[in-house]
Amino acid sequence: MKHSNDFMEVVADLDLNPETLIWRAGSPVKAEKSSKSINLDIPYTPFKFEAGLMPDKGLKPEIKKLNIRLYSGNILRVSVGEIEKESVMIEPSDDLSEIDLSFSETEKKINIIDNNGKIIAVFDKYQPPQSGWSTLQSPSFDSLSVVFFPKSSKASLNAYDQFFPEKVESIPIGFIENPKGENKERSTLFSFTSDANEHFVGTGERFRRMDLAGGTYSLENTDGLGNNSRRAYKNVPFFISSKGYGLFVHTTSHILLSVADVSTRAVQGKIEEDKLDIFIFDGKTPEEILKNYRRLTGFPPELPVWSYGTWMSRMTYFSADEIEKITSRMREEKYPCDVIHIDTGWFETDWVCEWKFSKERFPEPEKFMKRLKDDGYRVSLWQTPNIGEGNCLLEEAKEKRYLAPPKSGSVQSSSDFSGQNFGGQIDFTNPEAVAWYQDKIRNLIEMGAAVIKTDFGEKVQKDADYMNMPADKLHNIYSLLYQKAAFEQTQKSTGEGIIWARAGWAGCQRYPLHWGGDTAASWDGMAAVLRGGLHLGLSGFGFWSHDVPGFHGLPEFMNTPPSDNVYVRWTQFGVFTSHLRYHGTSPREPWYFPEIAPVVRKWLNLRYMLIPYFMEQAKITSQSGFPVLRAMLLQYPEDPVSWNIDDQFFCGNDLLVCPVMNDEGVRNVYLPEGVWYNLWTGEKINGEKWLKDIKSELSTIPVFVKENAEIPVYPEPVQCTDDMDSTKIIKITVNKTFKGISSFYTEPNLLP
Repeated sequence: MKHSNDFMEVVADLDLNPETLIWRAGSPVKAEKSSKSINLDIPYTPFKFEAGLMPDKGLKPEIKKLNIRLYSGNILRVSVGEIEKESVMIEPSDDLSEIDLSFSETEKKINIIDNNGKIIAVFDKYQPPQSGWSTLQSPSFDSLSVVFFPKSSKASLNAYDQFFPEKVESIPIGFIENPKGENKERSTLFSFTSDANEHFVGTGERFRRMDLAGGTYSLENTDGLGNNSRRAYKNVPFFISSKGYGLFVHTTSHILLSVADVSTRAVQGKIEEDKLDIFIFDGKTPEEILKNYRRLTGFPPELPVWSYGTWMSRMTYFSADEIEKITSRMREEKYPCDVIHIDTGWFETDWVCEWKFSKERFPEPEKFMKRLKDDGYRVSLWQTPNIGEGNCLLEEAKEKRYLAPPKSGSVQSSSDFSGQNFGGQIDFTNPEAVAWYQDKIRNLIEMGAAVIKTDFGEKVQKDADYMNMPADKLHNIYSLLYQKAAFEQTQKSTGEGIIWARAGWAGCQRYPLHWGGDTAASWDGMAAVLRGGLHLGLSGFGFWSHDVPGFHGLPEFMNTPPSDNVYVRWTQFGVFTSHLRYHGTSPREPWYFPEIAPVVRKWLNLRYMLIPYFMEQAKITSQSGFPVLRAMLLQYPEDPVSWNIDDQFFCGNDLLVCPVMNDEGVRNVYLPEGVWYNLWTGEKINGEKWLKDIKSELSTIPVFVKENAEIPVYPEPVQCTDDMDSTKIIKITVNKTFKGISSFYTEPNLLP
């Protein structure tokens, strides 16, 4: 495989289409006020590739309007082309309003000014080149040059990223046109300047290290098939720079994003559509940037208390009798649990999703789910938007156009591992199909189900005729439409909005909760899924979970169980993430790991002790930019070390968690500035230093709590959240009197 290092080949596809034109934006020639916004006339000059980029003198420049809008919270919108009046990605807060802008103009600059007289953008005007000492090189071509928020973040378009004028590494704003293509303006380019020591985070669920600089990413949702590749279930066209700004590319189209990679001095984007609509967020901290991003695209709501308990699952349970034996044993052996998840096996035929229980294996589903509810269990049900051959609903769905019909006469196959011949996907752009789907969900909830697992949703059929959106524009946003339908129906039917979802795009944070997908039950799988969760929290999502102790086995997918060490260490990690679910391709119940089951029980007791703390942190998450699982940089953005740490995290405001991810039980720990206390012993430690080669026995991991933190806890053992009495919650103040968390528990021997 050839790996190119050249912008022209990687971003502009000039190796595939040598006749491609690149229309490059130049300096503004005119500014005018339009309502509260400012329009600038921008000339676009066509360039062709002739041993370098050269102006195509046979074509005249085109004028396009660049529109600048400002919203409260220092949210700047920059757009070229028509802005969509409605967008499912955007759900603005009530306090988000447009601010009146003005401009001033000099011989060299156009300043965009807010209603307080603050300059929020500076556009350079073209200055004719001065004579040089040699005629061997031509003078630079005019290129759009602008700085946004010049007094703070100084986010700037990369005007002159080049060696000499014909050898260009990036384009500030432009579009690519293939003269032989059906649609001439087929993709848009943009480029922001990247400083030498600048860090970047976000873009969705990245399973790589914390700093994204030096990588190129395809923001195109797909089945990750694990957590150890560049594939991602959840792509979000949003990132945060350590320079103090965030960028949201408002599109559903596929994006190629090179972050200080193809060019080390640029963040380059290629959007597969012929318009640009970006939001630039100015903020003093990453949390402030994230909060303003949520003010635009929506905040995560709070979740029901039972959701913070243990979820137990495997792929899959096949009968009511099997499940009731497991739930009874969980209670008998004192493993606290609130949710039992039934994966693909509750239908007449495994994987054939007809939204109906098997009459033979689940003969009385209402009574079955009521018995579980009476014992403190909620039921979660798997399903899929894919309807295959042999499904009793297929013909109705085709006839009434609930499935998007294929344009070519046959639907392209897309594996969902069911073994079915693919029939089609529910068309969530069709309101009647949405209502039909929600009716299926409503029936299940009325029978007693509490939550629906909205599996899949990462792909659409490329040759299908979706009612209100072309497939290439629907692809990334399909998950949002799908999850919105399930979440809203669940909320309407139960009063509690919640789903369990895998795919994601901008806006999906409004419909929690999401989990990390089908990761390997291995140390590298654990490390990768944590990275994915940290980046997702830096992309606007507030709640996140993962399969404990990993989903699939290695080397045998179904038949290699996780090791005892992996099971315990992943449990310890999971106890401190917003939600805790056991799931996998082989049994995951603790008694299948008898040597370490007593240790697991203690950690589950700790989880339930901390549920009041999770509820408190969830309220913060629903009103701020903070996720529950937090990257170090969200708490300590001024500490340069924090921008590179991805193997420890904050659980809420106060708990610093350092998972162990190896058989040796050894790791390094970074304590940021301040005073810290060991959660287990109460030992006081001064921060802003590394603790090297910390050895942890299998029963524990390093966890630290901030001095003067106040941690609400439930001080006695329970088997489910229904057993909790809110009047018994106590608050621990962490100071010199703190002797470890178990000293506040009525039965300390039941904790780690």
